[in-house]
Amino acid sequence: MTLEEKLIARSEKKCELCKSSSEISLYEVPYSMHKDEDGCAMVCGTCSTQLEKKAALDNKHWACLTESMWSDVPGIQIISWRMLNRLRDESWAMDNLDMMYLDEEKIEWAKRTGDHENDASVDLHKDSNGQVLQNGDSVVLIKSLDVKGSTLNAKMGTVVKNIKIVEGNTEQIEGKVEGQLIVILTKYVRKQA
Repeated sequence: MTLEEKLIARSEKKCELCKSSSEISLYEVPYSMHKDEDGCAMVCGTCSTQLEKKAALDNKHWACLTESMWSDVPGIQIISWRMLNRLRDESWAMDNLDMMYLDEEKIEWAKRTGDHENDASVDLHKDSNGQVLQNGDSVVLIKSLDVKGSTLNAKMGTVVKNIKIVEGNTEQIEGKVEGQLIVILTKYVRKQA
């Protein structure tokens, strides 16, 4: 039996955090000391995107932690602790953190992401209208741009397909214009519908 099959059986084909049955997938808990089912969980698409900080936190969605924090599975305990810390401005999250117990080894594992030191804000790449940009999106230039180190001038209205997000810098994306890969500031693009 594969790891994923074991987790599907354990989770009964539901998210082990919120109990949703849509878009369930395997999630490996970052910095896991366990390379087996103890270091993984089955999570839904909503939980996954918010865990990976690809979407803003939905405080109401994470009320599910009130139950999942009591799981016997170490990975689910760690996820719960990390998410409760990201939501610690909510009184219910702080109350749950006060009740939750993790031994020293699990606390060390949980703290490796630094979520206990950060707030719940998520840095997302957004276009000039505030639309969230993701890898593979198409955008339209809203301003003509001179490309540094090149004679290329990217004209306003140019469609840039299959963009790539620049990790660590929410103000930049990469895309090809006239066959040349360039870095474009997100404030100069509009997401194409």
